[in-house]
Amino acid sequence: MKKKFLAVLALVLSVMLVIAACGSNDKDSASKEKADSDKEKTEATSGASKKSYTDPSELKDEYDIIIVGAGGAGMSAALEAKAKGMNPVIFEKMPIAGGNTLKASSGMNASETKFQKEQGIEDSNDKFYEETLAGGHGTNDQELLRFFVDHSADAIDWLDSMGIRLNNLTITGGMSEKRTHRPEDGSAVGGYLVDGLVRNIQEQKIPMFVNANVKEITEKDGKVNGVKVALDNGKPKQIKSDAVVVTTGGYGANMEMIGEERPELKDLVTTNQEGSTGDGIKMIEKLGGVPVDMDKIQIHPTVEQSKSYLIGEAVRGEGAILVNQDGERFVNEMDTRDKVSAAINENQDKDAYLIFDSGVKDRVKAVAQYEKMGLVKEAKTVDELAKTTGLPAENLQATLDKWNQSVEAKSDADFGRATGMDNALSAAPYYAIKIAPGIHYTMGGVKINPNTEVLNKDGQPIKGLYAAGEVTGGLHGDNRIGGNSVADIIIFGRQAGDKSAEYVKANQ
Repeated sequence: MKKKFLAVLALVLSVMLVIAACGSNDKDSASKEKADSDKEKTEATSGASKKSYTDPSELKDEYDIIIVGAGGAGMSAALEAKAKGMNPVIFEKMPIAGGNTLKASSGMNASETKFQKEQGIEDSNDKFYEETLAGGHGTNDQELLRFFVDHSADAIDWLDSMGIRLNNLTITGGMSEKRTHRPEDGSAVGGYLVDGLVRNIQEQKIPMFVNANVKEITEKDGKVNGVKVALDNGKPKQIKSDAVVVTTGGYGANMEMIGEERPELKDLVTTNQEGSTGDGIKMIEKLGGVPVDMDKIQIHPTVEQSKSYLIGEAVRGEGAILVNQDGERFVNEMDTRDKVSAAINENQDKDAYLIFDSGVKDRVKAVAQYEKMGLVKEAKTVDELAKTTGLPAENLQATLDKWNQSVEAKSDADFGRATGMDNALSAAPYYAIKIAPGIHYTMGGVKINPNTEVLNKDGQPIKGLYAAGEVTGGLHGDNRIGGNSVADIIIFGRQAGDKSAEYVKANQ
């Protein structure tokens, strides 16, 4: 009986050991599978990064539509052309896609949008039109402007349909309503927008070549028929197409061109990425395109000078103020960019401090990037902030006290500011960024019509040639409203893709 018991016990123990071993193996196996899965995800992510752009060996001799420039306008044009059944290609001279779009921070203006309606914001295309026209001092191309405002809400919907959601609303200078659309978390719009567009370009399998420098737009028998492009600094190669869309951006980084148009600006810092050299304008001029408004160069009022970095208008839109070296306000911070810049230049050292609190920082996620770059001074109290910046403490405190009273009263008796006054500046810590004006945007460029066709000196379209974005002129007039450039590239980028596709189909 005892032997039988011991035998049974041994059998039970053996089974338990097997089960334990199996459990251990299952755990080891699960751990290994998770590690393998994580490794695969990492490799997939790395692979996706490596394959973001098309390998030069895949370059073909001919495409339906060639798009020159991989900023927001170029990628929007490519996606729209693809949706119309075309086979487009994008050539970008820089090592990465994005252009100046990557630097956009405040948001994208649009009126009568679903997000405005959801949040109870009453707006109209007519109001957007009139305020933009006023911001441009009445010099805007009104035909382009009408198309722009009337198609702005549709552009927001189009982005949303592709997973690029801009439902966080703020306000910029010269506007009376919250129509500046930002990513849901309030972060800078540029990187988010570029990431979303690149993702969709990849999903649609649209070839996008970087380090692809287009040297010339070619034509035959009065029609554009392709480009000469050099990949990786190689020999230029002729690539044929039935249409060319130019989305190369402006000339804000070409100080020679800036100096020719506005000599007094040639020593200012510029916020533009180094690829903004006016190449597209020059190529189009050779084909008979007409430049307009080339001397209309926008100076942005709030640029951190040591790194030429733009401090987005959303900071002021969410409540920040500007003070001079005496710690006092001197301007309606939400006035148009030209007027705010002029006011700053009247200060003793032609600079100012942007002052805000933790509430503004929470509402404008781009501030975290400014901090990361070392552009922001932080203090636990107003007195401490005054010491850190060298501003008179008593004056700074009095300025903030008076401002907070104005916010409570919803009335700025000193400078007539009427927007960006939803929250007082009273939540420590406090922050300051020293700023001064810098070159930001070129309103001038080639003349187009609302179909984005490039026009010659007789006002006639150059067959097969389209343009969109900062490479064009006329839309913004003397002065661009903050948030309108992102709207410009999406609205007219889409239009260029659509109309060039129509042209190709009609001529095949």
